[in-house]
Amino acid sequence: MDNLGRHILAEFYNCDENILNDHKLIEEYMVEAANEANATVVTSNFHMFNPWGVSGVVVIQESHLTIHTWPEYGYAAIDLFTCGDEVNPWLAFDYLKTKLKAEITETSEYPRGINSRIKKYSHKKIDRIQFKPELFAQTR
Repeated sequence: MDNLGRHILAEFYNCDENILNDHKLIEEYMVEAANEANATVVTSNFHMFNPWGVSGVVVIQESHLTIHTWPEYGYAAIDLFTCGDEVNPWLAFDYLKTKLKAEITETSEYPRGINSRIKKYSHKKIDRIQFKPELFAQTR
């Protein structure tokens, strides 16, 4: 791979408005889309707006999938950002297109972290980084 990740911006038009307004179903579909793409799901968080619309994120080990829905327009804006060679964001796209019953889709794909532009770090520099467990301790 010539870059660290792939980022697909997707427009979904003429979707099923009942599905777009069901935050539990949207969350289920987004998590399943991540699994379809061979991603490792870390967590998810979704919110239902009043009177309609859902926004949410599925955080994956390899980046994230997000969605914002406008059921009153049958529209969803979806970002599928994945890193590494093992995850295919287009599999997530195809899954969501079917589940949301989108009649029209538009997409743009962007490479993220283009390797030729990334400064290479030496092992010596990385070896100087010290792990500090207290930075990762949970506070309540």
